Amino acid sequence: MTAGDIYRALHRRSLEDREGFWLEQTWAIDWARRPTRALDDSRAPFYRWFPDGELNTCHNALDRHVDSGRGAQAALIYDSPVTGQKITYSYAELRDRVAELAGAIAALDVGKGDRVLIYMPMIAEAAMAMLACARLGAVHSVVFGGFAAKELASRIDDCQPKLIMAASCGIEPGRIVAYKPMLDSAVEQAKHKVAKVLMLQRPQGEAAMIDGRDVDWASFVPGKPKAACVTVKSTDPLYILYTSGTTGQPKGVVRDNGGYCVALKWSMPNLYGVKTGEVWWCASDVGWVVGHSYIVYGPLIHGATTILYEGKPVGTPDAGAFWRVIAEHGAVALFTAPTAFRAIKKEDPEGKFVRQYDLSKFRTLFLAGERGDPPTIDWAQKLLGVPVVDHWWQTETGWPICGNFQGIDPMPVKLGSTAIPAPGWQIEVLDEKGERVKANEIGALVAKLPMPPGALPTLWNADERYRQAYLAEYPGYYKTGDAGFIDEDGYVSVMTRVDDVINVAGHRLSTGQMEEVLGAHPDVAECAVIGVADELKGQLPLGFLVLKSGVNRPYPEIVSEVVAMVRDRIGPVAAFKSAVVVARLPKTRSGKILRGTMQKIADSQTYNVPATIDDPAILGEIGEALKPAGYAR
Repeated sequence: MTAGDIYRALHRRSLEDREGFWLEQTWAIDWARRPTRALDDSRAPFYRWFPDGELNTCHNALDRHVDSGRGAQAALIYDSPVTGQKITYSYAELRDRVAELAGAIAALDVGKGDRVLIYMPMIAEAAMAMLACARLGAVHSVVFGGFAAKELASRIDDCQPKLIMAASCGIEPGRIVAYKPMLDSAVEQAKHKVAKVLMLQRPQGEAAMIDGRDVDWASFVPGKPKAACVTVKSTDPLYILYTSGTTGQPKGVVRDNGGYCVALKWSMPNLYGVKTGEVWWCASDVGWVVGHSYIVYGPLIHGATTILYEGKPVGTPDAGAFWRVIAEHGAVALFTAPTAFRAIKKEDPEGKFVRQYDLSKFRTLFLAGERGDPPTIDWAQKLLGVPVVDHWWQTETGWPICGNFQGIDPMPVKLGSTAIPAPGWQIEVLDEKGERVKANEIGALVAKLPMPPGALPTLWNADERYRQAYLAEYPGYYKTGDAGFIDEDGYVSVMTRVDDVINVAGHRLSTGQMEEVLGAHPDVAECAVIGVADELKGQLPLGFLVLKSGVNRPYPEIVSEVVAMVRDRIGPVAAFKSAVVVARLPKTRSGKILRGTMQKIADSQTYNVPATIDDPAILGEIGEALKPAGYAR
């Protein structure tokens, strides 16, 4: 028997005996009414999981662990280098705080099925707010703290919340970001009028309150009667999470209760290899799906200890921040975005900070959110001496599509690949005609319907938009929007977004493949490749290079070397002839590089500043860097 055989058999069963496999997994969580059916396909392609089941997600995350005698175990560790605070909440303490908060929002007339918008930074109260909504059967919608007023207003109008739970400010290295002015502007712009705002005042930046609408968290919440868990249907929505839409109207991804609980509970021990009671750290944000699934719900449903970190990979205070958190709290695994490790590699290419900390308990590093480029994964593996697992998933899917299953049957790591599909996911690669391509050929990555539990059943109040956005182009499949290939061993490699496949003189080329080559240059910390307009060839690739700290060689030398590397490793067909050195790349707050916006700047097209951008000033820097090369005129 070879590595992976046990898992492959399990995966095969999840496709061939869908009912039996998923009903078996329901025994790992608590139900008020245990489901007797796994899949309801009566309204296909609108599939529903465990249709006759009833449960409460907050009970599964908190109460059941207290009831089983583990109330004294640490549930959540809040670690905030930007404020100097570290607070540990046991399962019993977190259950009581959440029950009290649920009682307070119930007193503000929030009940089962009502929507609550949460606009908070990475503080423990943000997780409590999510769990309190789940406790009442209310539907939460977390919007990343500091999101622009116009974008926040569009989300208010779409989900029509009865209550907004907010904090007065967020804290970034060197600055305070006042949330209240943006929130007040959004409430004013929105057509839907929100009755109440429950405001948590942070001492670093207190907010002015509006009489009659704003309620002070510190004086209103304490002492409220603790709310009991409200039973909901498995198919009832737990939350709405907005992702950007191509029309400018955000798409409200709906997540159900039952399927999500089952999928997350399965993934924690089997994919991530984390045991109940162990310390797990997901260095993301609750504004993103990763934060929902693997800071809050996944680890707590599993009974692990989760770290909620208010800080950065570098600058709070240095490039050893991640190692300090892992060592101090005894984390066995870390899940973060590749961009975080590229930032660490840029600041500390020799990995000197690692040697200052005891990482003896640390077993695995997981990367997702953007392609894990092989040079970064190779650097991390050599530095840490542990497996580095790149895995693939999306806001829409709620949990991983592909991964390397550390708790069942770890398989060899192939640099640049996200390994093989998770249970219930059947992934195929299709060409522009919708036909399957051969092994190792790049095409559109799609998932055969039905998707497994945990994936979106639809968009909020937009069934037809869901159908058109995800299902119409490839009938019978979910369109992931990603491009890649599957090799002869069944390993899936996600190379780029479909929109980032460029057409050079009729050849469809992956920008991710070129980025892999650029990232292998010893002076390059981070890179991106876009396609720019060319009269003769349609598009030509253009590279952007961020260099490691301390590199002081002439830029033209480095550019000529990476051009030669692409010609050598991919071939003249790539027509890669140009690259510019920049100080940093424009990214979303979740770490995704804004290649589409960069392309518009290079092509001198008008563009909108994306709402999710980390720092808009970078776009001006990119434009200035491109002008000497003849772009961005």
